[in-house]
Amino acid sequence: MTYFIAEIGVNHNGSIHLAKKLILAAKKSGANAVKFQSFVSDEVVVKTLKLAPYQGKNLQKKSTRMVDMIKKYELSYNQQKLLYNFCKVRKIDFLSSPFDLDSAKFLVENLKLKTIKIPSGEITNFLLLEYLSNFKINIILSTGMSTINEITQSINLLKSKNKISNQNITLLHCNTSYPTNIFDVNLKAMLTLKKIFKVKIGYSDHTNSKLVGLIAVCLGASIVEKHITLNKSFVGPDHKASFLPSEFKELVNLAKDAKIILGKEDKFVSNSEKVNIYYARKSLVAKKNILKGQRFNLDNITAKRPFGGISPMKIKKIIGKRSRYFFRKDDLIKL
Repeated sequence: MTYFIAEIGVNHNGSIHLAKKLILAAKKSGANAVKFQSFVSDEVVVKTLKLAPYQGKNLQKKSTRMVDMIKKYELSYNQQKLLYNFCKVRKIDFLSSPFDLDSAKFLVENLKLKTIKIPSGEITNFLLLEYLSNFKINIILSTGMSTINEITQSINLLKSKNKISNQNITLLHCNTSYPTNIFDVNLKAMLTLKKIFKVKIGYSDHTNSKLVGLIAVCLGASIVEKHITLNKSFVGPDHKASFLPSEFKELVNLAKDAKIILGKEDKFVSNSEKVNIYYARKSLVAKKNILKGQRFNLDNITAKRPFGGISPMKIKKIIGKRSRYFFRKDDLIKL
């Protein structure tokens, strides 16, 4: 089944209480994991960097420095440890995306996470990728804003110490726009990633449509990641591109149905069909009374329901043979 990640990201708004409520909502919505963001603000951005346009729009501010914004959403290592333990008790996986080397070390060496999610913006972060290459861990790599060449370089770097192999890597197709317009989704690129890199694939969804995640599942996504919030009107950069718990739950349920509907690649007669074969298929029957010894021809035999007699596919083998019995109209033909 598809592995669903409810990305809390920074939608906790700096509140541990809200973070816990989001974890519980994600669990109730059917998510397999929640994902946070691990970063030390001063290690991530230069102090003069302004907000991205979507951040400024969602925060209703135009000139705020990015470092001032992200400081409000920075979780200390102790807070992250607390949330990790909270998830463990609730039996939902804790994931986080490191945005700097120290945060990656905390997740791998302190929390001992077996899976690390690399966000799209870090796909060219050599020091981060080189560090992670030293550990036999699972990597979920978002590919937003990236080219095939950049993805190739990142994967090669991750595999350079022979600790991480293709079996440990899942590439998430992604569009880094919040929210993403459906004209920019380009989901078939996910199939290209699978073909080129021979790894598992998934989709990180920033649209406002449940249909996109559902189609991703139908195309073979092993992971679907989607932001979750308790209120899309909350102040914050990602709330407007997030799902409410009810929307997330609906996506999970639709995906489960989709998996069942997709079934297997084998073509077979289902048990529910078998009971209808007798009523739906046809057999060769007498078109009119046929005397014993009379030859079968197109004037005296035809195909009618039910199933159980000679298949109409054999009619040419029957034509010209002599009848060994007397048949009344509509009797099943037998030889």
